Amino acid sequence: MNPSIFARLSLLALIALGLSGCGTVESAARDDCTSIGWSIGSAGYEDCFRARVRERNQDYSRPSDLTPKPSLI
Repeated sequence: MNPSIFARLSLLALIALGLSGCGTVESAARDDCTSIGWSIGSAGYEDCFRARVRERNQDYSRPSDLTPKPSLI
């Protein structure tokens, strides 16, 4: 096998492996709700899922007090 092809395949494999560890907000919310006993499709699950997605989006959003401010100097 050509060494440059092997290097490219290795790099692609590492990128794929790194990206596979990244979950989505929705999958984390789904895991949260199912881990506490809600069945997917039930009314309680839907309420839990929406609340968890909203909470996680707030957790990962940038706080409003960190908006850039002009320098006084």
